[in-house]
Amino acid sequence: MLKPDLLPDHAWIAAHIPHQGGMCLLDRVLVWDAQHIRCSATSHRSPANPLREQGRLGAANAVEYAAQAMAVHGALLAGAGRPLGAGYLASVRGVRLHAERMDDMADDLQVEATRLSGDDAVILYAFTVGTAGRCLAEGRASVVLDAASFPATP
Repeated sequence: MLKPDLLPDHAWIAAHIPHQGGMCLLDRVLVWDAQHIRCSATSHRSPANPLREQGRLGAANAVEYAAQAMAVHGALLAGAGRPLGAGYLASVRGVRLHAERMDDMADDLQVEATRLSGDDAVILYAFTVGTAGRCLAEGRASVVLDAASFPATP
């Protein structure tokens, strides 16, 4: 694990995941290791957040925040000498929303993802997105690595 003063910030994140501009939602990595990552975000409060619809940011968008944390986790692991291909969100299961929206939350978001299992092709994560001790959303997501190497289905 890196020292706290060396943890990736927004600029590092934007340089290592495909999401750019306003779609790069995470501000910084707070802690990470081989199985877990926790990031913070303030973009849920921004009126310019591209995920807003009719001026609101619905809680279902927590899945995108979690997916970006998973992408950052993969980039960090790749930097730690573990080769990982590009990841694609393949499925989301067991999602439970504990709020209707996120844009009205005054505190920073805490976005956590924990690797439950995986191999060189597919990784299963559990995730939570919350603020100030309140869980806003939770679930599981499967990430397919290097999908281009999978044979096309007829």
